[in-house]
This record gives sequence, structure tokens and C-alpha cells, in this order.
Amino acid sequence: MSERNFRVNRGIRVPQVRLIDHTGEQVGVVSTDDARRRAEEAGLDLVEVSPTAVPPVCRILDYGKFRYQQKKKERESAKGHHHGGQLKELRVRPAMHQHDLDYRIEQGRRFLEEGHKVQVVCVFRGRQMEHPEMGHRVMDAVVAGMGELGKIESSPKLLGKRMTMLIAHR
Repeated sequence: MSERNFRVNRGIRVPQVRLIDHTGEQVGVVSTDDARRRAEEAGLDLVEVSPTAVPPVCRILDYGKFRYQQKKKERESAKGHHHGGQLKELRVRPAMHQHDLDYRIEQGRRFLEEGHKVQVVCVFRGRQMEHPEMGHRVMDAVVAGMGELGKIESSPKLLGKRMTMLIAHR
């Protein structure tokens, strides 16, 4: 998390600031000493919220509460980044029992409902490489099982001993 450093009270070293008081009203441009005095009278802190403005914008507020709210906002915005975009993998086999395949399809449906993309990987062994149509059959069964939840983002491709396909949520 990137916590922004705000200048507070005596850390503000410019001669004048644009002041917003504790009620949210714009006071206007005042001397920094006057702004500090007003903050002390209110029992609060003088915080520089926009240092790049000319003159810098300062608010009178409770700095501890302000920092807590800033961190809370950062956590909320970071939540969305972790979810909805992860790639989940489903491993299947060309000669797979129907019950096992149904279980994998159910897992894939759950991943799609959570907003993840699903990469279906069919792994071939030995003589199974002679029959890629078996892998295509399994991939088709997975797509049919996903039904209206998913759409094929990249169709099945055979690379070495692995056939891969990518399914995204509709």
C-alpha cells in the first residue's frame, strides 16, 4: 500500500495557505500561523491536503481519523484488484470417468461464477497422443457443462502433450 505523507501543523512551512475549516467551509487565503491558531482553537490539526496548489490547500481536521479513513479507502480499492481476473486451472484427462469429469465441470462453474477465467488443460500420456480426438471430446464436454456461464476465449490447442483452452465468464 502506498501511504501518502501529509504535512501536518508545524510541518507546513509556507507563508500562506488556502484554508478549509472543520465544517467544510472555505475560509480563503490566510497566513499559516493564523490557520494553525484556528486549528488549535478547534482542538484539531492543520493538514495540507493539496500541496501542489498555489497557495497549498489545508484543512482543519482530526489527523488520526483522517489517516484511518485514507487507509480504509486504500484497502477498499485494493480489494477489487485481487478478485475477478485470476486464472484458475482445471486439469482433465482424455480417458476420464464421467463422474470425475462432472466434478471438474462443477468446479469450473464455481470459478466462473466468482468471476475468474478458467484454463482447461487436458494432459495426454503415452499412446493417448495417437488419439487427440479423445481430448477434443473431453473439451467439448467441459464447454457443454459450463453452458451459459462461460464463453470460449481461446479454442482448444494441442501443444506437446497438453491441450489447453481458455473459458471466460459471459
